[in-house]
Amino acid sequence: MSAPDLLSGTALAVFRLNGQFLSAAERLARPAGLTAAWWQVLGAVLREPLPVSGVARAMGVTRQSVQRVADLLVERGLAAYEPNPAHRRAKLLAPTREGRAAIALIGPGHAEFAARLGEALGGEEEFARVRDALERLSAALDSLDAPVAPGGTPKA
Repeated sequence: MSAPDLLSGTALAVFRLNGQFLSAAERLARPAGLTAAWWQVLGAVLREPLPVSGVARAMGVTRQSVQRVADLLVERGLAAYEPNPAHRRAKLLAPTREGRAAIALIGPGHAEFAARLGEALGGEEEFARVRDALERLSAALDSLDAPVAPGGTPKA
């Protein structure tokens, strides 16, 4: 199989996986009153508050899309903006007690789904290999984001 065919097939598989993961996340988040996007943004700030731009970088999406979700979370009392000592205008997003409680409601369904998926893949060891392969693919794509010189070689 040629490299362009492999790229196309891989991209299609990843696009399908993205849709499948989003669908599963919507089903898991719904009983907690969340959407997949709300869960993703709240999850990004559970360990430590982050500016919206930091959440966007971690998720690999635009700052504007995170800003819209963050504003909705704040409006609904699931998150709050806090002062950012490093940047006066870029407030930090942090989950509220209600936001943490909503995330906690997802935990049992998440654990059950993870166990079933691991079993369908043939066990935790194979699940870890799949995750590692996806992380290698992501890292390889990140490395290709470097500017390319006219000869086709990456610029330093």
